[in-house]
Amino acid sequence: MIAQHATVTTPIGPFTALVDGDGAVLASGWTDDPEELRALIHPSLRPTGLTRLCDLGAVTRAVADYHRGDLTGIDSIAVRQQSGEFLVHAWDVLRTVPAGDPITYTEFAGRAGRPAAVRGAASACARNAAALFVPCHRVLRTDGSLGGFRWGLPAKRWLLGHEER
Repeated sequence: MIAQHATVTTPIGPFTALVDGDGAVLASGWTDDPEELRALIHPSLRPTGLTRLCDLGAVTRAVADYHRGDLTGIDSIAVRQQSGEFLVHAWDVLRTVPAGDPITYTEFAGRAGRPAAVRGAASACARNAAALFVPCHRVLRTDGSLGGFRWGLPAKRWLLGHEER
């Protein structure tokens, strides 16, 4: 499969999304290197090649709209990720965390149906290839500190500030 990708300029740097033939996001993040993103995709979904486009239609509009203040624009974009049952479910749960209302890793584990699996919840965030569309930036440590973020803590801080109500 050949995936398409496009990069958009955002206030926190270039944002690239890779989509499959159906337009579902396979990987995304604040980088201008599509190969960096391709490496994050589960081997069963990983494209064999990439085609650069200037615009990915609804995906590009959603990224631009989100960064301009429409925080729900990303919610309707299809995402396709693959892993074990818990991680796939946890990524679905992340998509239900509303902007402006971050949760802790402990709360995330509980919402994912495994209250004792706090490390598993953290792993779901760390292994999330579809940043922004699966908003792992909305998960914080129990003490309220940021924790980690693949795209850097300054980006996570900006995103959370952008989403404050």
